[in-house]
Amino acid sequence: MVRLLRLLVLWLWPLGQLSASEILLVGAQDQPGIRSFIAALESRRPNDHVHFQAASELPAPSRLDLDLRLVLLDDEALQWRLSQTAGPPALAMRVSRVQVEQRLGKSRPGFLTLLWSDPPLDRQLRLTRYLLPQARRIGVLYGEHSGFLLDELRRAAQPLGLEIVAQAWPDPRDSRPLQHLLGSSDVLLGLDDPDLYNSKTAKNLLLSSYGRQMALIGPNAGFVRAGALASTYSDQQDWLSVLDSLLGQSPARWPRSLYPAHFGVSGNQQVARALGLEPIDPDTAAQALADGERTP
Repeated sequence: MVRLLRLLVLWLWPLGQLSASEILLVGAQDQPGIRSFIAALESRRPNDHVHFQAASELPAPSRLDLDLRLVLLDDEALQWRLSQTAGPPALAMRVSRVQVEQRLGKSRPGFLTLLWSDPPLDRQLRLTRYLLPQARRIGVLYGEHSGFLLDELRRAAQPLGLEIVAQAWPDPRDSRPLQHLLGSSDVLLGLDDPDLYNSKTAKNLLLSSYGRQMALIGPNAGFVRAGALASTYSDQQDWLSVLDSLLGQSPARWPRSLYPAHFGVSGNQQVARALGLEPIDPDTAAQALADGERTP
């Protein structure tokens, strides 16, 4: 009997090895942040072979093993994978809705799962209502590549009792559309559109809004450090949890796109004081928003 059990264990042992995966992270170049991310992913998936390779050093996607799990870390990696339809499925990280709209339009290749880097619009709206419950008119600037988000924003705003006041801003050097929007809104909600929200426009956006004692929500945590009031965001641990979950599934079950379920709130306390608002407790705010997402 003991001999039979040993034989059974030896027979089954190789089958267990089939669950291990080769996970290839692709990016423009190796750097300390990527090595740290790989180490963290390895610690979560010790049975898998996790490694990095620059996109410029890889063959065409069609020449790779179809069982390979691809994780695309930047735009160069995404461009490489999009060069061919054939090849293994891929998880594309650090891509925003606006960036993908520019590159792909309405098409969504079946081999690609998009892990959005910009915060969900409905979550940003609920953060706005949580921090500024009296605000009803939500001012939104949009550009050539971000106007497609307006319908989604309006649908998300309706059950919250909020009104989206949209204003096209075709030329950020012209302040008139911004000033017009500030005059007809209660708060400014930033879309993660790099044509509108960048280092060149930040000063004008922030000085103009705070000159009217008006808060700017979003468009991301980086803008909060620059002077926006608050934004939701997902950190590396949140993304590692998403990756760990997806890599544990068959690629056939991967969704076409996904936001992390876990997130935090970043708040600028100095700006809150300047606007006469209560201090922002990031943990309490994040918990309130998470509770709202679990409640239909």
